[in-house]
Amino acid sequence: MIPHPNLVAGVLEVLERTFGQRLYADRVVDQVLRANKRWGARDRAFVAEHSYEIVRWWTLLWHLNGEEVQIKRKQLKSLFETYWLWRESGMPQPKDLGTGLAQSYAPWFDEMASAELGEDWPALAAALNRPAQVILRANSLKTNREAVLDRLAGEGIAAELSDVAPEALVLAKRPRLQHLESFKDGWYEVQDGGSQRIGAYLDPAPGDRILDGCSGAGGKALHAAALAGGKADILCMDIEPYKLGEAEKRALRAGVKGLRTEVIRSAADVQRHAAWANKMLLDVPCSGTGVIRRDVDTKWKLQPEHLERTREIQYAILRDYSAALQPGGLLVYATCSILRSENEDQVRRFLDEKAGAFELREEVRISPEHPHSDGYYVARLYKR
Repeated sequence: MIPHPNLVAGVLEVLERTFGQRLYADRVVDQVLRANKRWGARDRAFVAEHSYEIVRWWTLLWHLNGEEVQIKRKQLKSLFETYWLWRESGMPQPKDLGTGLAQSYAPWFDEMASAELGEDWPALAAALNRPAQVILRANSLKTNREAVLDRLAGEGIAAELSDVAPEALVLAKRPRLQHLESFKDGWYEVQDGGSQRIGAYLDPAPGDRILDGCSGAGGKALHAAALAGGKADILCMDIEPYKLGEAEKRALRAGVKGLRTEVIRSAADVQRHAAWANKMLLDVPCSGTGVIRRDVDTKWKLQPEHLERTREIQYAILRDYSAALQPGGLLVYATCSILRSENEDQVRRFLDEKAGAFELREEVRISPEHPHSDGYYVARLYKR
């Protein structure tokens, strides 16, 4: 049975604006929900869930619907009916579609991923199509995850411990956390399980001076501070002032001391700290292909020219910012991409061009095949 027409209309509006106006689905969903204040919690959850699922399976659904992609209400309604039948009754899917169509990826990206990842691509493609869960990182400066689990239970939030990282918990649903006292008290941060593993590769220790050169809102820097027992000096730098402002608010809530921020206007702003940092984190801008389950738009918004420009930015950051690291220092290069061209290839190029100035000690791929982890790449480089 097709759901209530008003809710279906909400989903169709999301699709019209997401694909017709090339807007990001999460923003459109938020706008549609705000415009329909009479919807209850279940109605809102319905519109959000099924909007994202249709975006996720966009090209496969059009294939099953037997039509070319069209952004018109009549055809979108037909697409929704096909989606509902596929979802509810297990509508048979033709065999031998190939990974790109069967898993619903843009043809150009499927071809690139297959070329770069080979036999690993089909499993990764399927893993990235599993909807993301909410993962928390217990703040070890204030508590431990068992205590967080108990406190959440007292606040009516179902959660369980995860094996993805030492401080990780996974929530059963997607509740609003900001109003909870446990959140306000800084007992945890929302942080993907794989992301929680990256900070440990810095080996944070008391007395370290850590420069986070692509800090964003500071999630990994906050974790590094906790791993160092709150006794490291951490400089968060980014080109976006508003993100650094958020990092400062989060640090205050988490009880992190010794963290400061600076805006980057040019590479020179980072390089002038050369005599200061003994450890550096470069979690560089990337395609986001490792976090597709969270940002389903990436499947369709990412374009070859954008990826090419992103690679140029990555390498410029790695080349220029690394000059700020002290001799003997540790550099951690990280991305949330699955592509070799953003990961291993960038590191090899850097090592070749630096001609012995850096040594690769370790590189790791964190797989999205774990249900509580997105996809990441990490390389540990030592400066000679």
